[in-house]
Formats: sequence, structure tokens, C-alpha cells
Amino acid sequence: MPAKYRQQLLELGSGHMVLTIDRDRCLLLYPLPVWEEIECKLIQLSSTNPRARALKRLLLGHAEECGLDASGRILLPAPLREFANLAKQVVLVGQGNKFEIWNEQAWNAWRDALLASTNDGGEPLPDLDTLAF
Repeated sequence: MPAKYRQQLLELGSGHMVLTIDRDRCLLLYPLPVWEEIECKLIQLSSTNPRARALKRLLLGHAEECGLDASGRILLPAPLREFANLAKQVVLVGQGNKFEIWNEQAWNAWRDALLASTNDGGEPLPDLDTLAF
């Protein structure tokens, strides 16, 4: 974990975090207090709606608690590493309340495809000036 985030993670949840999978074949890393809020929302989703049940299975079923070691590293469990095809080179993408952990090649391909599609007449990304905050 980059040093600039370690202190915040220690203050927010004593360095305790939760890893889970994402549909984009990356991992999601949440500080424990943030994950607990998401977990409560997921649990409240309908168990009779097949899509909601599938989302619960994916996110809750793959959730693994982890923490920072003394050197500020996180041990990624083998099944999660395999799911996201993580090897030596990974990319940590900040998302405000969580991080995404990507295989470097997969991240570059995803990013390049998105930029190419918006430059070739595809749906543009929202303009920051038009977003309501």
C-alpha cells in the first residue's frame, strides 16, 4: 500500500480491510468501516430477485478480511489473485471510498479501450462541470 494512504487506513479502520471481486476482473479493497456499510446494504437486497442474489453471492461470497502488515503490505489470498490474474505488476486505482486492484495489462487495456471508444464517437464521459455534487 502506498505510504500516502497507510495512515488514513490505520485511522479509519485500524488497518483492517476487506477484499472482494468485481465484474471487471479486478479486486475491490474497502476499509472495514466502509465495507460494513456496504455489507448491510447487500444483505438487505431481495433474496428472490435473481440479479440481486447473484450480486450478493459475488461480493459477499468472495469477501476476505485482510490488514496491513508492519511493512504496509496486504496479503492477497490466492483465489482472489487468480480471479484478477494478479502477478508481479499490479495497479492500485483509488475510487474515493475504496481501491481497485488490477492486473497492469488488464488495466491498461481497459483504460485504452475506454479512451478509444470516447474518441471514436462512442458515448462520452460525463463533463465534470455538469456533474451535480
